Amino acid sequence: MRNKNLAWLYLFLLATLADLVFLLEFNSELRFYSKPLILLGLILYFYRITKPIASTLLTKAILGALIFSWIGDILLLWPDLFVYGLGAFLMAHVCYIIAFKVAQKNPGEIGNVNFIKTFFFNLPFYIIAAFVYYLIQSNLGVLKIPVIIYVITIVSMVTTARERFGKSNPASFWQVMIGATLFFLSDGILAINRFYREFPEAGILIMGTYAIGQLLIVMGIRSHIIQPH
Repeated sequence: MRNKNLAWLYLFLLATLADLVFLLEFNSELRFYSKPLILLGLILYFYRITKPIASTLLTKAILGALIFSWIGDILLLWPDLFVYGLGAFLMAHVCYIIAFKVAQKNPGEIGNVNFIKTFFFNLPFYIIAAFVYYLIQSNLGVLKIPVIIYVITIVSMVTTARERFGKSNPASFWQVMIGATLFFLSDGILAINRFYREFPEAGILIMGTYAIGQLLIVMGIRSHIIQPH
């Protein structure tokens, strides 16, 4: 059974490599086959390994995030559907925020929060998000409000991942943290390439950071499930 589950990770890996090759060859037509398979492999892997706890909020939230991301991947294959893809990824980040809140020790406990310390820990993400928005804002047009909402949501996603420090086992924290950061950077590169200045390496950087980020988040949540503390 374990080998069968790993087969879905191999699908994820092969689809990712194929998609990167097609990007290098500027073969957008073949990407209609490779790109949808990337997240599909990860969805099926996570679904299989979490079947015994399928009814939990954590499992549902992660599957929701992966499925919305998969829908977003497909929609972004058509440039005219960009705003719908943005909406799908917005929902994916909301699902990840819920999952990261649940995937920690005593998730319902409020505890003492040092807002000044938290602000400075999160400051690098605020600065990066503000800088990217500064670069792209003049070219957003009617998308300005949706993009602002999206930026706030993705910053909340990555800072929620950071707030898991000390509230899960180290392997789970660092995998989720690095994965969320890569997802955050992937979206930043996509925004710069689409709304500020196109550059030839953008596709590889976007998909490379995105795929690795999604994999690390899934493996980090898996680590939390196996060893919660």
